[in-house]
Amino acid sequence: MAATASAGAGGMDGKPRTSPKSIKFLFGGLAGMGATVFVQPLDLVKNRMQLSGEGAKTREYKTSFHALTSILKAEGLRGIYTGLSAGLLRQATYTTTRLGIYTVLFERLTGADGTPPGFLLKALIGMTAGATGAFVGTPAEVALIRMTADGRLPADQRRGYKNVFNALIRITREEGVLTLWRGCIPTMARAVVVNAAQLASYSQSKQFLLDSGYFSDNILCHFCASMISGLVTTAASMPVDIAKTRIQNMRMIDGKPEYKNGLDVLFKVVRYEGFFSLWKGFIFLEQMNKAYRRLFLSG
Repeated sequence: MAATASAGAGGMDGKPRTSPKSIKFLFGGLAGMGATVFVQPLDLVKNRMQLSGEGAKTREYKTSFHALTSILKAEGLRGIYTGLSAGLLRQATYTTTRLGIYTVLFERLTGADGTPPGFLLKALIGMTAGATGAFVGTPAEVALIRMTADGRLPADQRRGYKNVFNALIRITREEGVLTLWRGCIPTMARAVVVNAAQLASYSQSKQFLLDSGYFSDNILCHFCASMISGLVTTAASMPVDIAKTRIQNMRMIDGKPEYKNGLDVLFKVVRYEGFFSLWKGFIFLEQMNKAYRRLFLSG
């Protein structure tokens, strides 16, 4: 009976049963989509803040809190969830691909004796997975940026996408299929920076909190470490993020794009809006955004 019970708890070879990889990737994607339902308003605020003051115009919002209250007042509760369908598709594509690539590479590079890859190799795996996921998720990212930016424009200039699929179809039809990957390079660069910074800062902050003696290895410690990691990661990735946002939202003027590339965006932001404008929207909301995502995705 004991042997039968043992076999029932594991496989026929005595190894413990694990979920199929496809199920793990599915749950990872669903976790990311679940987190998006909560953090979509924060993404919208961040995108609006990054576009505020574009082209040396007067800033529409003084702070992220001012942006949130202004959006609620002008567009209502539904307004802060504009672009939710695009956010969900982005997570379904980006997160699932990233987790899949990371898992496969991690297992392939694990030693025959079960020794996991070292820190630097794990960082390289994370950056590779992040860049690949970003490439796959760029079309949804383009749709998300445009949908969340629409409400700040005059009525006659709005794109008026009904949902993410309508956005993808119209972008392909009106601007060409390659427009779906507009801003792909800064999007991938951002993913590389985010994954590298998150991996290093989260593990380091968690260890620091545990060593302080005031924390034990529980959800509070994980949340505080995530908040610190979010602060570091956001500071590192925000300049690349603002370049990505503006490129993906730009229009053609007299047949020419507003920006040549990501460096052109950064140069113009610094020149016309000030150096610290590269960190527009970088406040507590951004840290909360990243902390929520990490908690959802880590289960």
